[in-house]
Amino acid sequence: MFDKLTERLAFSLRKISGKARLTEENITETLGEVRVALLEADVALPVVQQFIDSVKFKSLGQVVSASLNPGQAFLKLVKAELVSVMGGVNEHLNLNTQPPAVILMAGLQGVGKTTTAAKLANLLKSSDKKKVLLASADVYRPAAIEQLQSLASQMGVDFFSSNQSQSPAHIAELAMNHAKTNFFDVLIIDTAGRLSIDENMMNEIAGLHEVLDPIETLLVVDAMAGQDAAITARDFADALPLTGVVLTKADSDVRGGAALSVRFITGKPIKFVGTGEKIDALDPFYPERIASRILGMGDILSLIEEAEHKVDKKKAERLAKKFKKGKSFDLEDFRDQLQQMNKLGGVTGMLDKLPMGGNLAQLGKSKVDDAFFSRMEAIICSMTPRERRQPNLISGSRKRRITQGSGTNIQDLNRLLKQHKQMQKMMKKVKSGGIQKMLQGLDGMSPTGGDMGGSGGAPPYR
Repeated sequence: MFDKLTERLAFSLRKISGKARLTEENITETLGEVRVALLEADVALPVVQQFIDSVKFKSLGQVVSASLNPGQAFLKLVKAELVSVMGGVNEHLNLNTQPPAVILMAGLQGVGKTTTAAKLANLLKSSDKKKVLLASADVYRPAAIEQLQSLASQMGVDFFSSNQSQSPAHIAELAMNHAKTNFFDVLIIDTAGRLSIDENMMNEIAGLHEVLDPIETLLVVDAMAGQDAAITARDFADALPLTGVVLTKADSDVRGGAALSVRFITGKPIKFVGTGEKIDALDPFYPERIASRILGMGDILSLIEEAEHKVDKKKAERLAKKFKKGKSFDLEDFRDQLQQMNKLGGVTGMLDKLPMGGNLAQLGKSKVDDAFFSRMEAIICSMTPRERRQPNLISGSRKRRITQGSGTNIQDLNRLLKQHKQMQKMMKKVKSGGIQKMLQGLDGMSPTGGDMGGSGGAPPYR
């Protein structure tokens, strides 16, 4: 996320880090490069101008704390201004109303609005324990209603049936009545994608807003659109009383223009950010954490929170008990660990939240291929339970059967078995109290060691 901006800012700020003191000359020089970095990231010009002016004003004559060098003091100012531009703090959904609390989703065509509505329903159901009803008022896009119904079914969320012969306003009224009579906590209404220049469509959603009187009206915008996303948000804000914005496709956005522009231009907070295609890939937007990631400081807090919510604690406890009893680390355990890691966004997803200064993060993000770990899981799933518990049985015809069943090759399977043996050795070292020994054992599993190769003998490096 925002990799190019992070790289450019790191290069710009590195120049001032070694200075003995902050002066107008070195501050102006550094901010000139920061300005270029922000413009290249497609941040809106008014945002860039205010950002630069504010940092310059606050840094000139800055009294540097004894615990900070001038570079650290300047970086602290830059981070504080980034946080301020993005809104300061996370603004939660306001559901403080007589149930059902209505959330109206709006946005342009193709920004991922329907998927976001489903993700939000899943988040409210799993994290806030809300009884959620999903409904679609998109009667224009083919299969839009069916798409949302399918997503609702996958998540176990209730769906209000509608069809393309009904008007959006009629669907909204019926869904509201159903939500009231069946005691739902939250009603989420998905709407048709529209163009801000389409007056009829904008009038239609304004009419929907009048019928529903939603407590939250969320605009969904594509983070990859850069400052155009902020301009779109401004246009919608002129037609609708928006309460917040959701940024989608942020995991693919290497620039960061939308995240840094939306709040400033619209005055509306970014409430959520979409970080992937999976149904749980929707996170609250925390300006301070995003600023830390932009400046290469990592986001350990979000990683910890993800682990708390997504890691299967029962499996972790079962594995710990197994080790205490002296049992070995088998391939079923290995598969469980791969699945847990995948829930946290894979290796690259986890490394993205580590401080950029860490060699592991830099090495991993450039060289590790998550697809290889998916192949490893497929190979293990193609084994019999006995083979998973006793990998030494796997040879000859068993290898051919396993690789045919998983769509891989013998080289992939051999690498997996080698990785597993190394993991077993590491686990034994941990059990014997040797954390340092375990870290030494990691050397053999590093990407540069060649043990994480891809299909066909080629390394899975990007």
